[in-house]
Amino acid sequence: MDPKIFLVVAVVLVMGWFAFGVIYNLRRGEAVLRWLQGGLPRIGERTTLRWLGTSVAELVIAKAHSPFRRLETLLVLTPRDVPWMWLLAWLQHRRDTLIFRAQLVDPPTVDLEWVDPSSWTGKLALNQAIKRDWQSQPYHGLQLMAPAGALGSAHSTLERTSASAQELALHYWRFSLRRDSPHLELHLAFPDHHRTDAAQFFDALRQLSLAVGESRS
Repeated sequence: MDPKIFLVVAVVLVMGWFAFGVIYNLRRGEAVLRWLQGGLPRIGERTTLRWLGTSVAELVIAKAHSPFRRLETLLVLTPRDVPWMWLLAWLQHRRDTLIFRAQLVDPPTVDLEWVDPSSWTGKLALNQAIKRDWQSQPYHGLQLMAPAGALGSAHSTLERTSASAQELALHYWRFSLRRDSPHLELHLAFPDHHRTDAAQFFDALRQLSLAVGESRS
């Protein structure tokens, strides 16, 4: 094959992939964003939205209702616009991820990470905990980690909040509590916006955040 023809074909394929990836991500992201708008007013009256490239959308409620002070919501989509980036993400088990980062009125009293080590974000959190010399133990099929001497408190905190956590999601890639902001960070798969009621979903997030605050007592 003539090298020039090969180059033209390669450029067309890459550009076609890029266009498909951008359009797919934007449509998928916009569908989830529309769904989120049905529940975010439960958290606060004003939400600011911005796209960070074609794969990340950020929604911020700077003045949220109690038990929140502030809530950041991130839609992190698999980078589908560049073939090799998509392949790398697929090999790393990176999937479309919904992330909540909450500053709470009543922060938790313990630092902990409860993660799925097979997930991309869970693996990152696990490696960070190992570097900090945190202790670790299995918990409900995932890995629970906490600073040395705090594993028992972390286990008790999850026990007290587990019912509320299960109301929000059946599986977490990362469930993080911190005494410093963000006090609560959650990484989970996109909810099925065709079957899940957004208002009920955010009510469950609110109940979980209340349970985290109540774990102080």
